[in-house]
Amino acid sequence: MKIAFVGKGGSGKTTLSSLFIRHLAASGAPVVAIDADINQHLGAALGLDESEAAALPAMGERLSLIKNHLRGSNPRIASAETMIKTTPPGEGSRLVRICDPNPIYDACARPVELDGGAIRLMVTGPFTDSDLGVACYHSKTGAVELFLNHLVDGRDEYVVVDMTAGSDSFASGMFTRFDMTFLVAEPTRRGVAVYRQYKEYASDYGVALKVVGNKVRGGDSSDDLDFLRGEIGEDLLVAVGHSDWVRALEKGRPPRFDQLEEPNRHALHTLHEAADAMYELRDWERYTRQMVHFHLKNASGWGNERTGIDLASQIDPDFVLGEQLAAAV
Repeated sequence: MKIAFVGKGGSGKTTLSSLFIRHLAASGAPVVAIDADINQHLGAALGLDESEAAALPAMGERLSLIKNHLRGSNPRIASAETMIKTTPPGEGSRLVRICDPNPIYDACARPVELDGGAIRLMVTGPFTDSDLGVACYHSKTGAVELFLNHLVDGRDEYVVVDMTAGSDSFASGMFTRFDMTFLVAEPTRRGVAVYRQYKEYASDYGVALKVVGNKVRGGDSSDDLDFLRGEIGEDLLVAVGHSDWVRALEKGRPPRFDQLEEPNRHALHTLHEAADAMYELRDWERYTRQMVHFHLKNASGWGNERTGIDLASQIDPDFVLGEQLAAAV
């Protein structure tokens, strides 16, 4: 299952995604966590110190390796230089699984031991001084989009992506790569505005979207919760309030995860159930069709000029990504 956490900056998106990752690991599920936010804080939220987080290998700096592995023997892709962030897989492409080893994990993923289990963590890498005035951050998140385009994942396997803040997620087709998108919203007009913008953009693409209310004061009968219910309606899945456990984590002294407050444990369980419910609704044909759609848009918008070839030729019209291909990985 592929799960995204989105929301405006400061909403608590990274904190909640890290709690959900811990919850999944504690359940025994295999997890790949990806920090795709321009502000790279997921490693710290998962308990790494500053030096450990800074030492994580950046996917954006290993894009050539990622492309060369994924293109495999696909005859429609002549070289890594002709691949762009939206290039879809086809016959001969190498696909990746969540549990199985591969050169991308070797180069980009690092194990993180959590008290409930272990996960793989990958990061796009920070925006550096050398990028200023030269590149946009989506040149780095393109590595994540390629990874997701070539991923064959199954039931009870999870990729959790901490996405860029606000509407930046729509700068590529990556927002359609997920089985479930959790939007973290504070009980404010601005928080609700981000939800409405995201819902409007995503509505034409069948994106499954649920809202996690965060920083909600006063429990089930509070003005904060009433505000979110009134503005968001049935898309509001659950609300999360103050957490002493999270405050201790932010101070660098997290208790054991099983000491997380019961209401917050219940909220994470609700998120887990909502994500798992989407498994039966998976439509691999639509997923593949959307990959092709955004690839053609990027090709005509900038990719053809950048690479000097007609990138529509990379599309394999008979290829449909899906779990039926798992045995061939």
